[in-house]
Amino acid sequence: MGISERGGGRRISPLRRRMIRDMDLAGLTKGTQQAYICAVVDLVGYCKGKSPELITEEEVYRYVLWLRDGRGVARGTFQTRFYGLKFLFYRTLDRDWSLFFKNGFVGPGRSGCRGRCLATSAVA
Repeated sequence: MGISERGGGRRISPLRRRMIRDMDLAGLTKGTQQAYICAVVDLVGYCKGKSPELITEEEVYRYVLWLRDGRGVARGTFQTRFYGLKFLFYRTLDRDWSLFFKNGFVGPGRSGCRGRCLATSAVA
């Protein structure tokens, strides 16, 4: 069974089902889909079980900084998680957040400016 049919032995939520449908329509492989779902599950854990539909851009921003600076994940892991969250919030939930579109957010291993890599115009 693929990820669209099982949710780890539990019923899958309508939001997860919608995200999986969107990923299928986008032609993403099952491996990419699983990685993107894991990114969302990890974010929900960071936000203490809060539904992704209720998570704010600021909370995602803090999670991404924690992922990069606090956990110090590898660059490839960081990018996969970031793009998984971008997929959920932009494609599935139709949120046009600047976090995902401003140039300047740097993953691990790319620059010495750790923790202050958002463009100044993105910080309000």
